[in-house]
Amino acid sequence: MLNYFNHLWRIVATGFCFACFGIGGIFLTVFVFPLQKLFIKGKAKQKQVARKTVHYTFKFFIGLMAFTGIFSFDLVRARKLSEMNSQLVLANHPSLIDVVVLISIIPNADCVVKAHLFTNPFLRGVVKSTGYISNADPEGLLVDCKKSIAAGNNLIIFPEGTRTTPGQNIKFQRGAANIALRCLSEDSQLTKQESGISTVLIQVKPTTLTKSEPWYKVPAYKAQFSAELIDNSLEPSNFESSCDSKNISKQVRHYNQTLQDFFVEALSNTNS
Repeated sequence: MLNYFNHLWRIVATGFCFACFGIGGIFLTVFVFPLQKLFIKGKAKQKQVARKTVHYTFKFFIGLMAFTGIFSFDLVRARKLSEMNSQLVLANHPSLIDVVVLISIIPNADCVVKAHLFTNPFLRGVVKSTGYISNADPEGLLVDCKKSIAAGNNLIIFPEGTRTTPGQNIKFQRGAANIALRCLSEDSQLTKQESGISTVLIQVKPTTLTKSEPWYKVPAYKAQFSAELIDNSLEPSNFESSCDSKNISKQVRHYNQTLQDFFVEALSNTNS
């Protein structure tokens, strides 16, 4: 009986938390961001402050989810991300809240978001005020990503492009590999010496908030969300951008496979 009421409570708490998330997005859009723009001059500074605001808002949201008993969070091994700059942060994508957790850890986070979020009534004000990068224009995206990393931001990308389907192997799209090669290779002309790739392994046990599950399908017991910054040697050494499109595609495809193999092995090691 106790387990039944606990399960029922977590369904209610999940709905409550996501309602708070949506209302919070509207509140930031209608009240907070306009006030910031009123008192803070310069678009770059406005974006910086907006991103810091979202960072603390998401930190509160994660705390709310932990307080209500939906999740327990183990983020200690990812805390070093908060001290980094000019990193391309690559992570696997098992759940709906992955980006929320990462932004709650990283104060100067930027991210590539799907174009439809710019018309989402709850989030469009957030993604516009923070200057998050839309994936609508591939060429413009590469330019914006390079500028963001050069400015010292930590750019979050999920190479899968969408959430992992439980029970299936992860499969990377080529966008992250393309961005890494063009922005971080030795001939990319990016001057930040500390720039590089940070890889984050995310695990949610038992699985919940996946692509194939509605939010109210909560697991039988409280899920644990863990994020770990893991060492890698994935920095691309060179990228021949002067090659023809066939050779460029080959470089991107090969590097994408390298990224995917790295995460597949990391996940296999944690589950063995």
